[in-house]
Amino acid sequence: MRIGHGYDVHKFADNRKLVLGGVEIPYEKGLLGHSDADVLLHAIMDSLLGAAALGDIGKLFPDTDDTFLNADSLKLLEKTAEVLKENGYKIINIDSTVIAQKPKLKDYIVPMRKKIAKACNAELDQISVKATTEEGLGFTGELLGISAHAVCLIEKRTNLE
Repeated sequence: MRIGHGYDVHKFADNRKLVLGGVEIPYEKGLLGHSDADVLLHAIMDSLLGAAALGDIGKLFPDTDDTFLNADSLKLLEKTAEVLKENGYKIINIDSTVIAQKPKLKDYIVPMRKKIAKACNAELDQISVKATTEEGLGFTGELLGISAHAVCLIEKRTNLE
């Protein structure tokens, strides 16, 4: 068994869609980034790659490569899950937290979990997404951006699986 941790942060930007966990969230601003800036999926990908000692999303999907300009992070997560499988790993579970003062995310948690589970070829009960605020403190509390943490557990597959 291996555990991985991922963290990501993106600042708010005008004229961008807000996408979290592969779900478009109605909000006045989106997040700035080379891809769709899905901070939650980026943290999840980093946790998975870290657990397998395969680097990070910057290594797999460099922001210097225009192939990934405005990329759909759900597609990148699918590719990440494929890379883990190719290296002999299976996902046991993912636990993640989005830190955002606004918008409120409770109505989007289940749709996020479903999209993440599908992209990872996992069951819904293997995927946890939570949301919290920082009570007005820090850059997320001051509405400057959104951050996310993720931890995962992966396991080396045996020849029988």
